[in-house]
Amino acid sequence: MRSYDQYCSIARALDVVGDRWTLLIVRELLLQGPARFTDLKNGLPGIAANLLSTRLRELEQAELISRDDAPPPVATTLYRLTETGLALEPALQALGLWGLRFMTSVRPEDTFRAQWLAYAPEWFVADNAPDAPPATIQLSSADAHAVLEVGAGRVSSHTGAAPDPDLVLDGPPHAVLGLLTGVIDFEQATQLGLATRGRREVLTRLRPIGRAAGSP
Repeated sequence: MRSYDQYCSIARALDVVGDRWTLLIVRELLLQGPARFTDLKNGLPGIAANLLSTRLRELEQAELISRDDAPPPVATTLYRLTETGLALEPALQALGLWGLRFMTSVRPEDTFRAQWLAYAPEWFVADNAPDAPPATIQLSSADAHAVLEVGAGRVSSHTGAAPDPDLVLDGPPHAVLGLLTGVIDFEQATQLGLATRGRREVLTRLRPIGRAAGSP
C-alpha cells in the first residue's frame, strides 16, 4: 500500500482505507455480513474482478477482513470483517451523513442496490415518538424492496417485503431516500415521482438525523 508518510492518525487511516473502492467494500461487508466474492462484486457495480481481488488482499493484509472456507453446500470462500474492520462503521455512518447534502439528484449513470435502500434509514433516521405504537413502512424503489420498522425509540430495516405495512413508499431512489433522510420534503418527493399507500401520518414518527447537515 502507498503511504502518505505522515505521523497523523487521519493520514495513517487513509494509508489503509483511502484507495478507491476500499471503503465501499467495507460498506458491503457491513451490510451483507460474511459474503462471497460474487456477492461483493454484485454489490459494487463497476469494479473489475482483478481490482476487487487486489483490494480484498490488501484489506486482509491490513487485518480489516478475514477469509473463511464455508462448508458444503456453500463450499466457497467467505469474506468477513474483523473487529478492526467492524470498528469502521461509525466512520462510514458519519461520512454517509455528511454526504446526504449531495443526494438531491440521481445521475443517469448511477446504479442502485436493495441493500442501500435498507441501510440508509437505519443509519440516518431516528424514532421521533418512542412511546407510540410500533409501525412498519414498506420501501420500494428501482426494483429494490426494504422494510423499515420503527418503535420503542429504535429504527431498524432489512431487505424484503412486509406482509401488512402501515405505509408504502414507492418511487425513485432520490424521492424515497430523500424524503426519509430529510434532504427533500413530501411535496418535493411527490414531484419526483413518490407514490404512497396507507397511513401517511406514520412519517411523523421519523426524524431525519441528517436534516441539519443537509439543510441550509
